Amino acid sequence: MQQLNDILTGSLGEFGPLIVVGGLGLFLILATIPILLSQKKDPLEKLRMENERGVVHKPGKKLRTNQANNKLEKYKEFLEPQNEQEYSAVRQKLMQAGYRTKDSVRYFHFAQFALGIGGVVVGTIYYMTFKAGAPDLTTQSTLMHILGPGVVGYMAPKYWVTKRQQERQNQIQEGFPDALDMMLVCIEAGQSLDQSIIRVSKEIRPSFPALADEFEIVSYEIKAGKDKSSVLRDMGERCGVQDVSSFVTVLIQSASFGTSIADALRVYAGEMRDKRVMRAEEKANKLPTKMTLVTMTLTVPPLLIILVGPSVNGITNIQSATGN
Repeated sequence: MQQLNDILTGSLGEFGPLIVVGGLGLFLILATIPILLSQKKDPLEKLRMENERGVVHKPGKKLRTNQANNKLEKYKEFLEPQNEQEYSAVRQKLMQAGYRTKDSVRYFHFAQFALGIGGVVVGTIYYMTFKAGAPDLTTQSTLMHILGPGVVGYMAPKYWVTKRQQERQNQIQEGFPDALDMMLVCIEAGQSLDQSIIRVSKEIRPSFPALADEFEIVSYEIKAGKDKSSVLRDMGERCGVQDVSSFVTVLIQSASFGTSIADALRVYAGEMRDKRVMRAEEKANKLPTKMTLVTMTLTVPPLLIILVGPSVNGITNIQSATGN
């Protein structure tokens, strides 16, 4: 045992035994997961899951199912949050980022798991190749080299989804006042609200595709016979923008109280235009404060050189003449 310890310490450095034990533990975990998942399912449970997916068995015909969904279904215990609230939060965030597929939550957690494990493997290889055996290497730096890439890989999908969510919400917020103006024109021209939504989605697609997609989803759900109030509420949740949620509330209240939708849209569109102008003024007012540091960095050093430089040069010349 002591000889093995000496061999590992001599080849991998001071933390050689720790690295080997950690690698064996990771290998055992990865090798145990397929064995646990290869257990046969209960036939009644399998039939219930097929009924929920709408799979119909026909005699003499081989079933055609989505292979990707079947592969993800095997690992759903590991790729989906077991808490319903956590699942709903992740699902809503992905929808606000533009990922509306059925397996988006599973793909998200699979990306976190795969990138995290891949980062740990890359960190271990990097440590064993370049850093093993260094005399000044501490335990903290060793863990940073090995676990740091894994943490970065695990957090990368979350950062990407958050960035996409913010960009999509900004795009919807910027294009919403123009969409309301177009919708008001369509309604005043005699079209219904459903027809105006379809027309607006076609007109704004080149400039604001995210908002056009939301309007198209609304039109499809209304055509499918879904209640208009629930359709509009779902749109507000998918967008995650306060302006859209307020617009949904205005339309629902207008339909409930029997008031004119055109009058409500006219007032709300005016408020949205004023709000957009206020946002532009706010950004313009923040600009001098943001430019102060840059201005000081770029102007103060040259100004000091111009003002103080000749004096420093003169003092240097006097001291050199006096010394001579």
